[in-house]
Amino acid sequence: VQLQASGGGLVQAGDSLRLSCAASGRTLNIYTMGWFRQAPGKEREFEAAIGRSGSTDYADSVMGRFTISRDNAKNTVYLQMNSLKPEDTGVYYCAGGPGGLTSLRSLGRVAYWGQGTQVTVSS
Repeated sequence: VQLQASGGGLVQAGDSLRLSCAASGRTLNIYTMGWFRQAPGKEREFEAAIGRSGSTDYADSVMGRFTISRDNAKNTVYLQMNSLKPEDTGVYYCAGGPGGLTSLRSLGRVAYWGQGTQVTVSS
């Protein structure tokens, strides 16, 4: 599976962005999909995941502001980010794995990574 992330950019605090992750090579509906953020000098962190059935899991820091969704017909996963904060700044990576919904909270359970897309939120 090849994952291509897009949609990052430079925005101001309070703005919104929507990230997209398009897959090729295999259909996404057999995987749990997720998004991770890596801030400069820090480890990659779990942000959100969506299971095969559409159930979702979010990090506490983004709960209520971010929404993950998937369009299996388009083989694409989205991350709608609202009320962005400067601490949301980082490179965002989409990822997928064969485990259950919460499996992607562990980096070791990720089977596929996309390339990152930069999100910068200015104050």
